[in-house]
Amino acid sequence: MHAQDLLKLVGIVIVVVGLALRLRTTLVVMVAALATGLVAGLPLFSAEGIWQSWPWLTQPGKTGILNTLGKAFADNRLMTLFIITLPAIGLAERFGLQEQSAALIRRISAATVGRLQIVYQLFRVLHGVAGIRLNGHPSFVRPLIFPMSLGAAQTLYGETGEHPAPLKDAVVEKIKAANAAAENYGNFYGQNLSPVQAGILLVYGVMQGLGFAVGVWDLVKFTVPVVAASLVLAVVQFTWLDRSLRRAQEVNA
Repeated sequence: MHAQDLLKLVGIVIVVVGLALRLRTTLVVMVAALATGLVAGLPLFSAEGIWQSWPWLTQPGKTGILNTLGKAFADNRLMTLFIITLPAIGLAERFGLQEQSAALIRRISAATVGRLQIVYQLFRVLHGVAGIRLNGHPSFVRPLIFPMSLGAAQTLYGETGEHPAPLKDAVVEKIKAANAAAENYGNFYGQNLSPVQAGILLVYGVMQGLGFAVGVWDLVKFTVPVVAASLVLAVVQFTWLDRSLRRAQEVNA
């Protein structure tokens, strides 16, 4: 591989370093895309339109980097519809959604952080079976599942009053990770249980293009054991989480 070809991988380096430094994901991805395009010799803008008067920014016959990014956003703009829900979620949080959800879970003695994640993951799998697309992190995890998980942890640590003491940062980070895992497991695998979901249709189109005679229901059928395995592994992972939180509580008691 030539040095010029290796240089085109600079975008991967930028993404790895940016995420490791916990910089904003959108900014990191945009910088990586711009750097990769410039290293590959692409212009910033296509030669059409007003950019014709700025030849140093364009190259005849080549599509500009920003034009490509803009077209990709326009073609997939339906994926940004979840933004419409954010004002409603913000208002609900402003009027006590998180506090009420945490108080509700504290009243359920059998509720634990791990059990809640298992139930939520199953909930997301069932949504996938029904072919319903939800933006789980902004719509469910942050406003509902996270405060409910905190409420379950506060019950474990004996903080059951109206104004429980805040949890330690290490415990909160573990809960955040568990919330993200339950959402990602359930959404990623569960969506492939529906023949009308984008993941299944993408694989179906690729397989058909390669000459394989396969139907969408065949893909769904082979997804079932994968989803079952993900649920079993989630039960193990989240049960272990409950045990680790319980051990930490006993040590600090």
